[in-house]
Amino acid sequence: MALVSADSRIAELLTELHQLIKQTQEERSRSEHNLVNIQKTHERMQTENKISPYYRTKLRGLYTTAKADAEAELGLGSPDRQEAYAECLTHILRKALDKIAEIKSLLEERRIAAKIAGLYNDSEPPRKTMRRGVLMTLLQQSAMTLPLWIGKPGDKPPPLCGAIPASGDYVAKPGDKVAARVKAVDGDEQWILAEVVSYSHATNKYEVDDIDEEGKERHTLSRRRIIPLPQWKANPETDPEALFQKEQLVLALYPQTTCFYRALIHTPPQRPQDDYSVLFEDTSYADGYSPPLNVAQRYVVACKEPKKK
Repeated sequence: MALVSADSRIAELLTELHQLIKQTQEERSRSEHNLVNIQKTHERMQTENKISPYYRTKLRGLYTTAKADAEAELGLGSPDRQEAYAECLTHILRKALDKIAEIKSLLEERRIAAKIAGLYNDSEPPRKTMRRGVLMTLLQQSAMTLPLWIGKPGDKPPPLCGAIPASGDYVAKPGDKVAARVKAVDGDEQWILAEVVSYSHATNKYEVDDIDEEGKERHTLSRRRIIPLPQWKANPETDPEALFQKEQLVLALYPQTTCFYRALIHTPPQRPQDDYSVLFEDTSYADGYSPPLNVAQRYVVACKEPKKK
């Protein structure tokens, strides 16, 4: 019943999102409408082969409006007009982002509910293990669809935006992805990508599942062995302080694996869609580091251990 309710709400949200996208396009098309009118007026003038006072007045008005629209979109011109344009468009975009976040949250809740139902339903056939290639594709999609933090003027990026860690009392929710420090089969410890199953306030311990289903295991871990992953991407153009900086030590997910390893930031993202370029610690290279590799913001977290000398 809960799954049906979630499906209904998702359908409503998608309809609302569609309307918001249309409003965004209408706002941006307003200046285009003026440009089309300017072109048509010039064509009529050429056809009639004269510039009458009527056409002069009309063109003056059209050009004034088009110039003001362009300046407002570029952040120039009258502060009042610029602010009104920005507030209108930003308000629509914020509402759209809120709808997308709610849709993603409902989809995640539905996935977790289906997973729990499958665990306790003996009549269902056992689920097939996800192929490695499919898992890697899903991890890439999760990184690409991580929402970009867009704050209001004067707002500071919140915890779990880019490099900003979670607050001290933060508790990750079921379904959240985390970096988890676990013991490997050979007894060594490693950081793996895991999904939160539950948290016990009585013991202050998490239960997490290894995201890699080939070695599917459930681990019970203390809070200090868990690092929540970012929930928003930081925008380098507006919030560079929310990103890890060059030569900063981090834990980064090694490409095409589900394990985190120590690395140095080689180059932070320059644009919102960019990845970090990192140098993984690797003793097989003369300087002790791998060549630069790209890792998405989603899979780069702080490393509290000291740098190796």
